[in-house]
Amino acid sequence: MYAHSVELDVSKCTGCTTCLRHCPTEAIRIRGGHAVINEDRCIDCGECIRVCPNNAKKAMCSKFEHYQHYKYKIALPAPSLYGQFDNLDDVDIILQGLLDIGFDDVFEVAQAAELVTEYTRLYLKTPGIKKPVISSACPAVVRLISLRYPYLRDNLMPILPPIEVAAMMARAKAKQEHPELEDSDIGLYFISPCAAKVSYIRNGFGKYKSKIDVVISLKDVYFKLLGAMKKSETESPTINSKSGMIGISWASSGGESSAILNDKYLAADGIENVNKVLDAIENGNIPQLEFVELNACTGGCVGGVMTIENPFIARTRLHSVRRYLPVSQNRLSGDMSYVPENCYSSELPEYTPIARLSENFSESMRMMAQIEKIRSALPGIDCGACGSPSCRAFAEDLVRGMVEDVSACKVMKKCD
Repeated sequence: MYAHSVELDVSKCTGCTTCLRHCPTEAIRIRGGHAVINEDRCIDCGECIRVCPNNAKKAMCSKFEHYQHYKYKIALPAPSLYGQFDNLDDVDIILQGLLDIGFDDVFEVAQAAELVTEYTRLYLKTPGIKKPVISSACPAVVRLISLRYPYLRDNLMPILPPIEVAAMMARAKAKQEHPELEDSDIGLYFISPCAAKVSYIRNGFGKYKSKIDVVISLKDVYFKLLGAMKKSETESPTINSKSGMIGISWASSGGESSAILNDKYLAADGIENVNKVLDAIENGNIPQLEFVELNACTGGCVGGVMTIENPFIARTRLHSVRRYLPVSQNRLSGDMSYVPENCYSSELPEYTPIARLSENFSESMRMMAQIEKIRSALPGIDCGACGSPSCRAFAEDLVRGMVEDVSACKVMKKCD
């Protein structure tokens, strides 16, 4: 059972159909005057949270205050956190602020991202891999492929995302510096910009289970940091950033792909654009590419629904932050020409078809014919007034028994 992170507050939902019309996988219906989310179709992209005018959708994650039982707490800040603060010229102030609000150590995800960039360069040189290689860093994109694009599953890069590499490195560092600590004493807290990463940590990557213990919202940490950072500005930080331009660039669209030193790449953001690119790759209607970076959120991770700042403003701020940083502070040793085994995922997420009508082929064909017959009789304007996102979806809902009869179509009823 896939554990989701997007939750609906029925008391706030008015059944306005805004989320219905924007859901990229048609996972939402309006029934009984409010939205209903089909968990089998949901990819936790957060689009419904972003567009809901009534704030009826929200991302579920943990609160820092509720997980104080760990003896040694390590913050894993996403690089998108650095773009949330105005007039920031030193990342160390944020890192010190995290220590001041209760963490014992900080390990930047941007630091691990620089190593994943190096691993990606090596992986692209591997003979026989299926290209274009599609980045697996965005969990919403990975789940979308596992639901709708079975032929692209083998294109997914099997290297673990930076948050997992950061978790492994942070735990190893803590045990080296504090040998008295047991694994159970160490708590790894990822500061997430989006709902999809919360779901990823709950479900893992294929059969790989996440090493992160707690996920807290970037939005929650932001308000805690404001006061702590004012104090940090007047004192010398006791911690220094160990990431460079490459790592911090992962926060915005194009940052990952531009760092692999290969011109044959494509970067796209926004879930609608992601679907278009995946369609083009699957149909072969795209130039010869080596690497494809896709982000479900507009602007990349800076556009996540658990961030504070406008993604375009955050992206501009990141440009300012990166200006005086080295290109990278994390590189492979000179003789290392392979990706470490513990940074690979041996099995990719399984294909789970959301469009399958029946386990029986003959029954599926019969239902498909019935759906097309009903659809041809419908107005075809995809208005959503029936509670389904399109006339095709309404016809399918009828055949599946999710709608009682065709009279639920408001347009046909009005014409009669």
